[in-house]
Amino acid sequence: MDNDAIKEPLLLTIAVLGGTGKEGKGLAYRWAKAGYKVLIGSRSSERAVTTASEIMELAEGSTSIVGTSNREAAQLADIVVLAVPYAAHRETLESVKDVLKGKILIDVTVPLIPPKVTKVQMPSAGSAAQEAKEIVGEGVEVCAAFQNISHEHLLSEDFVECEVLVTGTSKEARAEALHLVEAAGLTGWDAGPIENSVVLEGLTSVLININKQYGSTNAGIKITGASQK
Repeated sequence: MDNDAIKEPLLLTIAVLGGTGKEGKGLAYRWAKAGYKVLIGSRSSERAVTTASEIMELAEGSTSIVGTSNREAAQLADIVVLAVPYAAHRETLESVKDVLKGKILIDVTVPLIPPKVTKVQMPSAGSAAQEAKEIVGEGVEVCAAFQNISHEHLLSEDFVECEVLVTGTSKEARAEALHLVEAAGLTGWDAGPIENSVVLEGLTSVLININKQYGSTNAGIKITGASQK
């Protein structure tokens, strides 16, 4: 092989923990279509396998997507995405935190506490993403993203006007998360340090309220007055 030949960059393996849920399934679908190897994680390996098959059918092409347990998915992946309901947030992180060292964790979780899901209710850590950082400890970069994109948008083939804000523990980690936003066919913005994740997560309750008040199902956000460079 010619050493001077141009080589295509290797795509990372992405684990979506809670990938059997609506949001996780939508993200996995987008990344599988973009050519990434995707691992669907779940507390039930059987459900994960079924969801992986459903996504392959939706993608209608050659995709690399496998269903397995949350722990195995996290262990095998380069980047781990957490898309579980808040009630399962701590338990899921505790079960995989020892295999996350040296990796990036992208937390999609919103601390919604039924029945008052239109009311912002943050945990004592400040946000779900900050809570995740406390749980996983040192050696894991944590980002927050995708809280304000509905699963209807993710599973649609239509152009998505809504945009994605990304916060995280370092600029480098946020850059990696923004690559995945772009790979999902969306526009992303670096929204700064992880402390700002309280705004991203809180906006979800605001958008749910807007949906309820105005008869929508997929209200989102769009940044104006700035341009991507």
